[in-house]
Amino acid sequence: MATIQEQWERFFRWGPFGLLFLATLLALIIRELVMSPAEQGMAALLLFTALVLQVLHVAEKIPGQIYFWTRTALAFALSWLNPFFCVYAVLGYFDSQRYLTRRWDQAGTLITAVTMAGAQAGGLPPKNAAQAAAFGGLLLLNVALIVIFGSLADREAERTRVQEETIAELERTNARLEQALAENAGLQAQLLVQAREAGVSDERRRLAAEIHDTIAQGLTGIITQLQAAEENEHVRRATDLARESLREARRSVHDLAPTHLEHDRLPEALKKVTDGRAHLTVTGTAEPLHDELEATLLRIAQEALANATRHAHANRIGVTLSYMDDEVTLDIRDDGRGFTHPSSGVTHASSGVAHPSAGFGLTAMRERAKRVAGTLEIESEPGRGTAVSARVPLIRHG
Repeated sequence: MATIQEQWERFFRWGPFGLLFLATLLALIIRELVMSPAEQGMAALLLFTALVLQVLHVAEKIPGQIYFWTRTALAFALSWLNPFFCVYAVLGYFDSQRYLTRRWDQAGTLITAVTMAGAQAGGLPPKNAAQAAAFGGLLLLNVALIVIFGSLADREAERTRVQEETIAELERTNARLEQALAENAGLQAQLLVQAREAGVSDERRRLAAEIHDTIAQGLTGIITQLQAAEENEHVRRATDLARESLREARRSVHDLAPTHLEHDRLPEALKKVTDGRAHLTVTGTAEPLHDELEATLLRIAQEALANATRHAHANRIGVTLSYMDDEVTLDIRDDGRGFTHPSSGVTHASSGVAHPSAGFGLTAMRERAKRVAGTLEIESEPGRGTAVSARVPLIRHG
């Protein structure tokens, strides 16, 4: 359905043809009463000129101001010859503001008012005093109507302008509010990550210190005592086992902090972790993330890669790191054996029983993602591989 503006555009384009045709029909009725043969011939020439003018206007071949003044002059001349041609002249009331500046608009409507008053009084020029008086009164009436309706139109235009400005201001306010809400959400997520990071870091330091001060020190003492008493095979085996346990304890202390991130950012660290094991793809604009976010994603990738190679026996593994506007995603897909994962654990397709190691790994990945206000989704089916998808908020480093 056409809007009001579109309907007015159609009127300005095609309305003059209709009014010119209607005025011609009405003028033909009284032509012999008010027009001589010579005047009829002149009216025919003026009609043809008016028709050509309208065609040029529709084709946009002439400027708007020239079109208005030429049409107004033709309408005045035709109305002088036959009062019913004022039906064509009435267009000046509707489109003077469209084609003229404000000062010339008043002049255009005044000429239109003169033409209309003259036709309403019986034609121009007035033939007697009574007709002249009628012309003067009708001219005053037309001018008064122009002033009244012009004032109403100005008020409506002002009201429309105020409404448009109010709507624009509301839209700007809503945009600022949405931006503020987005910034607040990002700040809240950042504060949450920082608070959890502080707790996790403290717990890591505590665990590292406890492992170093208890298990590692105890194993060191055991090795020292066993080295002093190396007399048989059992003692040597115990010594080797203690040394292996000590290496594992030291590795645990070392692994409490992601060493791959000491000198590299996340994409470079993932490249080293996946080298020879999986195909890595990075999309979007890589940005330095908050340390805890990068450590979380790296740990999830390491755990997923370990599950794919140890438990799923995958031949192909793909890792995709995606940087988006407000979040970072890490997707790890493999073509391994897959599994079903009821709430009680992770069941491998090969055995049909829950695998406690893999189940613990998946739980650990979920907890890691949750600690940084992220999520982790796992999709798998026996014989059709596994897909792990982690999402964390994009909080920049520092």
